[in-house]
Amino acid sequence: MDDLNPKFIDISGVEMAFHTKKGVFQALRGIDLAVRKGEFITLIGHSGCGKSTLLNLIAGLLKPTEGVLLCANREIAGPAPERAVVFQNHSLLPWLTCYENIHLGVERVFGRTESGAQLRERTMEALALVGLTSAEAKRPHEISGGMKQRVGIARALAMKPKVLLMDEPFGALDALTRAHLQDELLKIVAATRSTVVMVTHDVDEAVLLSDRIVMLTNGPAATIGEIVDVQLERPRDRVALAQDARYTEHRTAVLEFLYRKQAHPATQAA
Repeated sequence: MDDLNPKFIDISGVEMAFHTKKGVFQALRGIDLAVRKGEFITLIGHSGCGKSTLLNLIAGLLKPTEGVLLCANREIAGPAPERAVVFQNHSLLPWLTCYENIHLGVERVFGRTESGAQLRERTMEALALVGLTSAEAKRPHEISGGMKQRVGIARALAMKPKVLLMDEPFGALDALTRAHLQDELLKIVAATRSTVVMVTHDVDEAVLLSDRIVMLTNGPAATIGEIVDVQLERPRDRVALAQDARYTEHRTAVLEFLYRKQAHPATQAA
């Protein structure tokens, strides 16, 4: 973390309301959160608590009803390459190869200022970072779900974003593939020193990956209920952590919040 820049992402007094056929739905209320440069934050809470809404606000895909969001001291007024998003659905173009899916994003961001050779180098670096150099010529239907998600992550990282935003990127994967990609993400974040904000429903995933776990209260009008500061050294090893008392303590704190303090979630979608 960078103590000289304690508010790399600064969320102040943010509220989000949606106009529906049934009237105004208050999704978020009074959100205040500062994220440091290089920090890994997870957002967790029951369905309907506005996790994805908050992530979309940081991405610039939504504008808040009230409050201000800043990234690197600039107001977030819309989507920008500095804030790359990875969704649960990889959203790859099926007619393009893995290489072409990544190169398309690279070209849009750097095409005006860099040569074709430089664009190819960026694309291949991203493929190598997620261990998919050998799959560059394959199309999405020719690779597994886990590999598709790695291409999605590579596409985001290839744009050299200041912030990586992830909305349950491993939620649709089987347990073993999910665990493998969690471990890969730990390595990638260590190598890139990315600032990450990630939505998850998985308590173990949150503790394994995070510097801080931001727990949201039940919606509507959800807000930040508690924040767990994860005191686990990096690099992290999931097998070793299984025997770590601090891991168990953090996991218990999150479970306590979710299933006792917030035991009756609302039914609205996040």
